[in-house]
Parts: sequence; C-alpha cells; structure tokens
Amino acid sequence: MSVTEDSGRARSAENLTDSADTQASDAVTAQVRQYSPLTLAYAGDAAYELVIRTMLVRRANQPVHRLHRQASSLVKAEKQSEMAGILEPLLTEEEAQIYRRGRNARANTHARSAGIQEYRRATGFEAVIGFLWLSGRKERMLDLIAAGLQISREEIRFE
Repeated sequence: MSVTEDSGRARSAENLTDSADTQASDAVTAQVRQYSPLTLAYAGDAAYELVIRTMLVRRANQPVHRLHRQASSLVKAEKQSEMAGILEPLLTEEEAQIYRRGRNARANTHARSAGIQEYRRATGFEAVIGFLWLSGRKERMLDLIAAGLQISREEIRFE
C-alpha cells in the first residue's frame, strides 16, 4: 500500500468519525429538544450555578460566605432575567424557540424576590442553558453566559 493510499484511508476514517460524531450529536440534540422546558430549566439552573461558582473560585480564594454572596447575586432570577434581555438578540432560532418555551412554561412556583415576568424570563434563560448543557454545546453555553454577564470569555474557563 502506498503512502498516498494510506493517508487517503486515514482521511476517510476521520470523515466517517466526524460524520458519526455529528449524527450522534444530532441524535442527542433531537432527544434533548423533546424534554419539557421546565426539565431543561432544572438542568440549566444547576449548570449555570456550577459555572458561576467555578468562575468565582478561580478569580480569588475568598471566604466561603463571600463566595456565596457573590454567587447568589449572579444566580438570582432578577439577574438571569436581565441576562435574558441581553442575550435575546444573540440567540439562534433554535435557542430562541427553547427560550420562548421556557419563558411560557407554567411553573407551580416563583421566586420570592422576583416578579412573575422576571421569573419567567429567568426560566427561559435557564432552559436555554440546560438545552446547551445537555446537548453537549458547552462552549456555546459559556459564550452566552459571558455575553450575558458582559465579561470576557476568558474569565469563564470550565474544563
């Protein structure tokens, strides 16, 4: 077998792998799209809080009560609603659809410190974050979080 044939087979194998990864990713995304918006928001709430906590810890080694106060100010419904307003023009059509489903979902609870509209927008934001997290699109999720917080993407590292 010649070197050209061997490298051609290697490229074909890479293309098949890329194609299989894309198909698997598409299948996961299709499955995640079927989740209820409140389920996506549930996962998004956890993913967002983990990103925020990681970001704060990496910024500086601080007392836990200070970290908690900072995290609480960033994960509350008011802040998430504000972020949703910043992000709406940046969302893809698919993300916008997920956002609307989350925003319009009827939850049996609401935040004590936020109004109904803020809580709904926050739920839409969390649904988008959950959708991206569960679909394996963590880089896009981090890009949106950085844009919503109006900070540089380098400030949010999540390996």
